[in-house]
Amino acid sequence: MSSNAKGAILALIAFAVFATHDVFIKVLGEVYSPIQIVFFSVLFSFPLATVFLMRDSKPGNLLPRHPWWMALRTVASVATAVSAFYAFSVLPLAQTYAILFATPLLITILAIPVLGEKVRLRRWLAVIVGLSGVFVVLRPGSTDLTLGHAAALTAAIGGSLASIVVRRVGSAERPIVMLLYPMVANFVIMGVALAFVYEPMPIEHLGLVALVAAFAWTAGRCIIAAYQAGEAAIIAPMQYSQIIWATIFGVLFFDEVIDTATIVGAGIIIASGLYIVLRESNSGASATTPVLRTRSRHETGTYLRAGPLLRLMGRHPDGKTESK
Repeated sequence: MSSNAKGAILALIAFAVFATHDVFIKVLGEVYSPIQIVFFSVLFSFPLATVFLMRDSKPGNLLPRHPWWMALRTVASVATAVSAFYAFSVLPLAQTYAILFATPLLITILAIPVLGEKVRLRRWLAVIVGLSGVFVVLRPGSTDLTLGHAAALTAAIGGSLASIVVRRVGSAERPIVMLLYPMVANFVIMGVALAFVYEPMPIEHLGLVALVAAFAWTAGRCIIAAYQAGEAAIIAPMQYSQIIWATIFGVLFFDEVIDTATIVGAGIIIASGLYIVLRESNSGASATTPVLRTRSRHETGTYLRAGPLLRLMGRHPDGKTESK
């Protein structure tokens, strides 16, 4: 088996696990606030995070070199976490994914003010077409837009902002700093807010939250293995397989029926995202290439992102080996 085939299979496994992770979020979301789910998922993630963060043997402290950029990334990650968890709780799984898949399009737009990038005509056309797919999914005027739709859009925007900040300052920051701040912020902020929404959790529900954390980390580890085995340009498009699992799980467990508008809109969004990730990134001209190629999930701060972890393991996000 070729290294790219092995990497693709590992990525497909990872995204199947991520989709299962989102099923548990939806089940828990029928009873609990997303604030409570995020808080406990981060709490259960800390022991797993510690194992990875202990790999960083480089001297230094935990103070960011770019505190304002780090603050922006942290706020965006916190907003994305609670918004994504809420969207999964109240919207059909496939519809939530369709909206979240707009993130590569938004990264392209944000690259203009944040990275000073010049976006060429073909990428602008891909962005416009992709965003039209979002409107197809939402169908404003013909269906009621809910807080869940707003939450999914917020998660897509927040995730793209958090990801683009990684590209802006990531090379200057220690990976441990990039990884730790969003997790700690989620724990502290959700912990404060928990006082207003807390519902007692029986042991079986705490077990489900522990599974959310375990599945996120299992999937994250598979993603790392996938990037270590294969080319990033092959691995990144595998993220779109999540909508297949979302459709299957939605039908099996939640009696969801995916409508024509969601299918068409998701197809448009995915096609545009693939164009940007593959064709434009392969040209090497885009400053967002490492972001697009290692961005595997919406940025929530409830698990560790692939790019900084690859750097922690001695590899650049674009797949090159980091010199010692």
